[in-house]
Amino acid sequence: MKYIGAHVSASGGVFNAPLNAMKIGAKAFALFTKNQRQWVAKPLDEETISKFKTNLELSGILPKYVLPHDSYLINLGHPELEKREKSLGAFIDELNRCEELGLDKLNFHPGSHLKQISEEECLDFISKSMNEAIRKTKNVKLVIENTAGQGSNLGYKLEHLGFLVKNCIDKQRVGVCIDTCHFFTSGYDIRTKETYDESMKKFDTIVGFEYLAGMHLNDSKPDLGSRVDRHESIGEGKIGLEAFRLIMNDERIDEIPMILETTNSDIWEQEIKLLYSLIEKN
Repeated sequence: MKYIGAHVSASGGVFNAPLNAMKIGAKAFALFTKNQRQWVAKPLDEETISKFKTNLELSGILPKYVLPHDSYLINLGHPELEKREKSLGAFIDELNRCEELGLDKLNFHPGSHLKQISEEECLDFISKSMNEAIRKTKNVKLVIENTAGQGSNLGYKLEHLGFLVKNCIDKQRVGVCIDTCHFFTSGYDIRTKETYDESMKKFDTIVGFEYLAGMHLNDSKPDLGSRVDRHESIGEGKIGLEAFRLIMNDERIDEIPMILETTNSDIWEQEIKLLYSLIEKN
């Protein structure tokens, strides 16, 4: 079964996110557990945690279909030790916040070499940061998001994701999130049955479907292989509707949070209905 939602606002408190998910008929959702553009946030108090759990239960959405996203400031592969350690500290804090809220995943972008070190050295730093975070936390799965490869961001090659999964010290605590826009603009075509099957075979061979822990469902403004990250509404971009029909009927993508990050939040409810309408009845 498919569980579709969107990255909803947590403005006013994380406890508002499940209510905002309910408003659009979501069966899953993503949120920031703190301000994504600030390093430090005040700890979650007992009242906030209790209200979040109450509202989550009210929404009918199970914790495993919630995919929190970490701060955009974090760079686990930063070339400078001091800044890398600052990122790691913030990342560990985010993992602990998820644990406190009763959530079992944290979605994150791998990291960036900032054109100061090689991709290989940066990936090694990211891997070591991930393993240190696992040692210092419990229960929450580290869900690596593929990227478009814009700037110096790593994660645009399946080999990057495969390396990080392979070198993770606890395979039960690592997963991958495929963003369809990033996947397409980093060079993996999913527009036809033939190219979809080919790209997903590569994913299964290099990473493995057993590690797929979430998806971001976004069409793309830029072309295939452009390595530019600009999302578009479903069916309105260069990917087109057929790719999403293939995804919605792919049983390997069942039982995970599938999250819209498309450009117009006013039509998320309609986009959720559109995606469900693509499922073919047996």
